Amino acid sequence: MTATITDALEHVESHLHPEPSYDLAAHPVPTGREEIWRFTPLKRLRGLLDGAASDAHLQIDSDLPAGVTITAISTDEAVAIGGLAPFDRLAALAVQNAGGALLVDVAANAELDAAARITLRGSAADQLVWGHVVVRIGAHARGTLVLDHLGSSTYAATTTYVVGDGAAVDVISVHDWDDDAVHAGQNGITVGRDATIRFFEFSLGGDLVRTSTNVEYAGPGGTAELLGVYLADAGQHIEHRLFVDHTAPKTRSNVLYKGALQGQDAHTVWVGNVLIRKVAEGIDTFEQNDNLILTDGATADSVPNLEIETGEIAGAGHASTTGRFDDQHLFYLQSRGIPEDEARRLVVRGFFHDIIRRIHVEDLAERLVAAVEEELADV
Repeated sequence: MTATITDALEHVESHLHPEPSYDLAAHPVPTGREEIWRFTPLKRLRGLLDGAASDAHLQIDSDLPAGVTITAISTDEAVAIGGLAPFDRLAALAVQNAGGALLVDVAANAELDAAARITLRGSAADQLVWGHVVVRIGAHARGTLVLDHLGSSTYAATTTYVVGDGAAVDVISVHDWDDDAVHAGQNGITVGRDATIRFFEFSLGGDLVRTSTNVEYAGPGGTAELLGVYLADAGQHIEHRLFVDHTAPKTRSNVLYKGALQGQDAHTVWVGNVLIRKVAEGIDTFEQNDNLILTDGATADSVPNLEIETGEIAGAGHASTTGRFDDQHLFYLQSRGIPEDEARRLVVRGFFHDIIRRIHVEDLAERLVAAVEEELADV
């Protein structure tokens, strides 16, 4: 398998993240005690870590504007495109077992007149599926890409984004699975010189959803904004792990994830980490995670981290909040004649509004609001 630029570069070792590699041997089978696995209920991964081969695939549908193409490529061709290698065993297994990759190509200098939409749909919870997707954004391209995950499956995938110099792209990844689905995914993002990516994650469905989103910079001036919304019901496990590796000077990152939990044994995990290398002078970064616990019996784990190798930075910080439903807000709305159930939905809708409003795909934003309100119907 062809080595990538990421494999060849000398990496500053993070205290919280292993070195990326396509070599499966570099990612031992986890025991659950490792830092990157300690929150994950391994038994609920339905044997994904066994790495059994499978011929099953998700159904793929697409609606693409001019300037975007989708083609099937070999694993070697996918790796040769570059970008971040796998950070954990499941991501490496996905590359090894997928039998090739799906290449989504946005042409250089393209200005998309509509969002490029790709729907990945599973048909059965007991169907094991491995996925490998490569998204290549050409230099100075502009546009929005939506990846919509629906249906049911036991799915592990590696998705690599290579954002060309000067490009500006919104990527919206929606995990609206059926209640019995399992999804373990890695998003590896490489940001080119003076490029900008806004990466959205919306995790609403599934029995277990665990994603790892990792960012590096291929040149100075790049910006990455990572935004997420998640809502966990009784028994549901939703885990987001984020790692921003400032590998170039004068780069920027901003992370904001918001979650709500309801029901017995609802569990969310958010782990954010920013590594600022010695070469990354003049960078600016901030990460924040806010959690709203709606009922008794729910648990939110929130762990922000900063690893700083240089003091020559414009700014760096992090914040985390976890709190119960604000009864004062509820009382205020009820005192104005709004029924309690509607008042609760309004408060949560306002909590998520700051992120959903940033989506420039109107029908998708409306769908996400409706999905959140449907989840809250039994609060």
